[in-house]
Amino acid sequence: MSPPQLTSGDVLADRRAGYARMLLDSGDAAAAADLQRQALDLAPGWAAGWHELGLYREAAKDLAGAAEAWRQVLVIEPADMFGAGMKLALVGHAAIPAVPPSEYVAQLFDDYSDRFDTALVEALHYVVPERLTAMIADAAGPGARFAKVIDLGCGTGLFGERIRGVTSWLEGYDLSQGMLAKAAEKGVYDELGQADILYGIEAARQPGASQANLVAAADVFAYFGDLDPVMAVAAGLTVDQGLMALSLEAGPDDCDWVLQTSLRYCHGETYLRRLLDSHGFTLVSLSREPIRRDGSNQITGLLVVARKRSPAAVKPPETAVALSGDAIPVPSAPN
Repeated sequence: MSPPQLTSGDVLADRRAGYARMLLDSGDAAAAADLQRQALDLAPGWAAGWHELGLYREAAKDLAGAAEAWRQVLVIEPADMFGAGMKLALVGHAAIPAVPPSEYVAQLFDDYSDRFDTALVEALHYVVPERLTAMIADAAGPGARFAKVIDLGCGTGLFGERIRGVTSWLEGYDLSQGMLAKAAEKGVYDELGQADILYGIEAARQPGASQANLVAAADVFAYFGDLDPVMAVAAGLTVDQGLMALSLEAGPDDCDWVLQTSLRYCHGETYLRRLLDSHGFTLVSLSREPIRRDGSNQITGLLVVARKRSPAAVKPPETAVALSGDAIPVPSAPN
């Protein structure tokens, strides 16, 4: 959280909250929760403090008390930049949301932007940009270039850096201003814009901008549960016979989507295949493999490249997932 949210505005409350964190670190979650509640008696309008209280009570196995704290967060901060609604869902006190609050995602990545590349690539061994780029190259064929690529949820530009060499025009969109600032420093994008993928892409793009030959979403769809609306957005941005590349966190094959304790979503392969088909995409390649670490755990992902069918195209068999070397059609110029 940023400093204005970490402080309550009351020196004594902040001191007690600091001691509460020390108690949690020492393993006494119940005592931490008790001291944090005392801090909130002095600063009852402190949303971040209530969020912390919920976490301490959750660690102490007091789920009803945790839910009470997170409900108070929503009273004070209804836009929910802390993800309290998702926490409530995970402890069984609210319906599971199909997508997280935009304010939560923007705040999460704004806070993470300064250390994102180092933490993700070096510490967590994040490999999605490299692996997707390699799969795209296999699908497009030797020497293929793209007239336009759209990088959805571009973050700091890790994927953009790797695809830049084979595209004439590269656009990137993200919710987080902090991430966009880091992407701009790399100088690989022709256009960057702040946008909510579900609701703001068209408004963020230049009027009359053309579709892309490749639309990519590297480690983005894990922040959506129901993928149907965001898949529709991606399909609308992709030219006929163009490619879409994406990654997901792999869930059980018999599930559509599941909200995890990480507050990210995982998805089932059968669900993914069904959605690709319903939005006019033919699966070109799919790989189930490790994509990064999360603490001591290895996260398995689904990496996908799919081709958008022309309206009159005959749908091939579902089993046709071999890599294709077809040439990528390009528009006359990127608008």
